[in-house]
Amino acid sequence: MSASTPKTASFEGDNPVLGILLMVLFCMLIPFSDACLKLLGETVPVLTVIAVRFSLQFLFMGTIMLIRQRTISHIFRLSSYIWWRLLIRAVMQISGIAFIYIGLMYMPLADTTAICFIYPILMLLVGHVVMKEVVGPHRIMAALVGFAGTLMVVQPNFMEVGLNALWPVGVAFTFVIFMLATRQTSRGIDPVTVQVLSALIALVIVAVPILLLNGEGFEAFDLKSPSSEEWLFLVGAGVIGSLGHLLMTAAVHLAPSATLAPMQYLEIPFATLIGWLIFSDLPNSLAAWGIAVTVAAGLYIIYREQKALNESRRQSPIELPAEEIV
Repeated sequence: MSASTPKTASFEGDNPVLGILLMVLFCMLIPFSDACLKLLGETVPVLTVIAVRFSLQFLFMGTIMLIRQRTISHIFRLSSYIWWRLLIRAVMQISGIAFIYIGLMYMPLADTTAICFIYPILMLLVGHVVMKEVVGPHRIMAALVGFAGTLMVVQPNFMEVGLNALWPVGVAFTFVIFMLATRQTSRGIDPVTVQVLSALIALVIVAVPILLLNGEGFEAFDLKSPSSEEWLFLVGAGVIGSLGHLLMTAAVHLAPSATLAPMQYLEIPFATLIGWLIFSDLPNSLAAWGIAVTVAAGLYIIYREQKALNESRRQSPIELPAEEIV
């Protein structure tokens, strides 16, 4: 093919089937990490949990990097664009872990997970308000239905625990920004390096309040020496969470977000099963219907997004000269 011959742009590294498989494994693992956090209950301050979580991630992923004999020289060649996205990613991951940890103190695992899945609605709003994307009536209606489904899950928990039922909504907000930052970094850096640098940045961030506020009367910012049982759950949450996010990062690297998004809803039935097996918790009838409504609305939004994207590609295909495709 001559240099002047047009060719449709593509990423040769894409492998959607493998990306879907990795995302399914992520959905199976992450509820176990959340279950470990719930088993810790209120006994370990949140910043201790976060510090241990990212220390284990740094050691675990750093070991993998050494085994793969990767040098660190490429880290110093990363652009400021990548570094800023890594910083945003780390801040969102810290916030998400803190929110889910506090939410799980008060609510069942399945309900907490289901409320987190309001994020497709939030993604739709971000696209419309921030990115000025056109959102049609079908997606607006699906967003309203999904929001109603989320309220059906929140309502019985709100009656029982009050405003603490809203912590998973914060998780959804952080996850939207986290996924956007992950996708923006996934083409410029390999998944293991993303995990190592994210952990390092997170440790630097949490070190500041720990150093300034430890022992000053703010229990959440205190460092605590965990018991043997608490260490077991902390290590479980750290290792499983790190492995899960490695799988998710690799999945985003291999497949488009629109392809992976429906798979993420598998996390809800897995969380329900694990919540039942470990805590004997099952959603009540209203929450169960709410979960079904939220999932259906989220999947419909994803379907409409994909349909709109396909129509846009057919109407104005993007073509690049062969020499510009890497």
